[in-house]
Amino acid sequence: MLRLESVSAGYGRVGVLSEVSMEVREGDFVCLVGANGAGKTTTLKTISGLLRPSAGRIVFDGQDIGGRKPQDILRLGIAHCPEGRRVFPHLTVQENLAMGAYVRWDAAAVATDLERVLAHFPVLAERRRQPAGTLSGGEQQMLAIGRALMARPRLIMFDEPSLGLAPTVIETTFRIIGEIQKDGTTVFMVEQNAYMALRMATRAYVMETGRITLEGPARALLDDEHVKKAYLGG
Repeated sequence: MLRLESVSAGYGRVGVLSEVSMEVREGDFVCLVGANGAGKTTTLKTISGLLRPSAGRIVFDGQDIGGRKPQDILRLGIAHCPEGRRVFPHLTVQENLAMGAYVRWDAAAVATDLERVLAHFPVLAERRRQPAGTLSGGEQQMLAIGRALMARPRLIMFDEPSLGLAPTVIETTFRIIGEIQKDGTTVFMVEQNAYMALRMATRAYVMETGRITLEGPARALLDDEHVKKAYLGG
């Protein structure tokens, strides 16, 4: 479904990614783990069009999407659930969810999807008229996930979904993401909580200083000695 071929990218003259190659197959749950500053968030931003690759190709469903505008990439079926949730604090929960469908023109289907998302997240249904900025961190994360679902994506990219959340809320968030993948949406997740990410994913990549240094089945990487020492506290 998604393939990166020797992709390099960065910010101005500051290079971050160096010849990154990876793939996400349809229906998979793929995770990208690594330390702070390794280039994980930059990878997602480059895929979603927020950054333009300086070299290489990004292919989604057979189309080269490298350098396309974010709204065009979203229309093709890639949604990006960003680090820090990034909800619109002064808009209501329902208005935030509606923003997730801003590239769609099928009003009746959008209304149906809105009710489906609210049914999936009962706490959001209870607070649908409430400003998003008044929600707890966990509720805002659910809202960010719901907003991404409103685009009807084929692939959702999650950037650090556990960031700043209490342990019990993290468990709930990961369960929801797992359910999304089981329902047929492909998942590509960046996550510092390497143990939980590798335990849930089907395939995984390890990034260090802008390069992919390890890849393979997620469960196999759980047993890798380098991964244990560097990311699992082993």
